[in-house]
Amino acid sequence: MWLKALFQTHLDLSVKLSATYRAHVYERPGCWMPPDACAALADALRDVAERSLPAGALDYGVFRIDSGAFERSVIMLICESASGRPVAFNALALLDVDQRGRRDIVTHLGLVLIDPEARGRGFSWALYGMTTLLLFARNQLRPFWISSVTQVPAVVGLVCEGFSDVFPSPAGNAARRFDHLSLAREIMRRHRAAFGVSDDAPFDEERFVIKDAYRGGSDHLKKRFDEAPPHRDPAYNAFCADQLDYARGDDLLQIGQMNLAAARRYLLEDVPRHSLPGLAGALLFLLVQRAVLPALYWLSPGRAWGRLRPWRERRDV
Repeated sequence: MWLKALFQTHLDLSVKLSATYRAHVYERPGCWMPPDACAALADALRDVAERSLPAGALDYGVFRIDSGAFERSVIMLICESASGRPVAFNALALLDVDQRGRRDIVTHLGLVLIDPEARGRGFSWALYGMTTLLLFARNQLRPFWISSVTQVPAVVGLVCEGFSDVFPSPAGNAARRFDHLSLAREIMRRHRAAFGVSDDAPFDEERFVIKDAYRGGSDHLKKRFDEAPPHRDPAYNAFCADQLDYARGDDLLQIGQMNLAAARRYLLEDVPRHSLPGLAGALLFLLVQRAVLPALYWLSPGRAWGRLRPWRERRDV
């Protein structure tokens, strides 16, 4: 299975989180998974959502097969190893943008939901960072931009602490740069549907606040300030209370980078020691796929190598 996976175009990896739980990462499943498998994955996501949200499942993005989100998403699904029962997931959206005169992709951190019965099991490190770390390894350790839309202080803090060059942030050195503004404009112009925000929701370019954001499919996620999970650092709670109007339903749009510094912090500070071997194995596999295999191809120019070099070998007549 691992040998076959070396030649896959998209991520399709399983990582053991503990003796009880396993995570599986699907990159753009709508591009390669059979329709019945995509339908089963969507059912698993809806199952978790229905158990997690008091008002039931949502009506945008990966919850709708006809939305095309499966072609533009990276999904991590956490299941019980023994029963296969889904208990949590995150859904990252891959957003096409124009940046500095070229096409680029922003990885939107998207939605995270955990079954209430499975909360407190230590999934946060996997749900909020592992997928981006795997994509970073898959990208040959090249930095890439991330975005997040939320009103939850705990999530705002996780983004600020987990990634680099994040704006907006309560940190004293946080500054809105050209790249932040241009990417925010691209996201708000082209990709509001990815996070369930209607086209007429105003966007404050100075503070990166989306006003009245919960009118585009994400209505069930709106919270009062006292309902939103707080961060352990009160600075993030105070920042959200100051910047957002929770009665109206505001969100922060955060822009940052996944780079080597962020990956180092994540591995040293967030990943539990007992989960390091499984994660290290997945990272090593991706580095072999993206770094070692191309070197092998280069050293044997006379051989065909699938899609990379599809011509037939010459035969002496």
